[in-house]
Amino acid sequence: QVQLVESGGGSVQAGRSLRLSCATSRSIFTKNWMAWFRQAPGKEREGVAAIYTGGGSTYYADSVKGRFTISQDSAKNAVYLQMSDLKPEDTAMYYCGAAFDRAVCSSPRVYEYNYWGQGTQVTVSS
Repeated sequence: QVQLVESGGGSVQAGRSLRLSCATSRSIFTKNWMAWFRQAPGKEREGVAAIYTGGGSTYYADSVKGRFTISQDSAKNAVYLQMSDLKPEDTAMYYCGAAFDRAVCSSPRVYEYNYWGQGTQVTVSS
């Protein structure tokens, strides 16, 4: 049973923007860390941004800081990733994850997240 549903990926040219969405249930969304991860071919999955839905604290990887913004909509039980000034190196499958009922660090680590979406592809061409 899919607990998180992502949408919004696509193919764009460098410098353009995309917004990813992740919808989930209220029980998973409420007062938990939710994060966006990405995995490029041949590479490990890495956390790029995270948000604590109970207070709004956020984290960004250095590679996306200043270009990506993570946000939440509590009414929709959704988390978003606004990606601007996209670069070819941002090309990857992007996954939404939730650390449900877990005490985790703000910097997202794959093993700390126990709910995952199916992923959405982002391709950036130069």
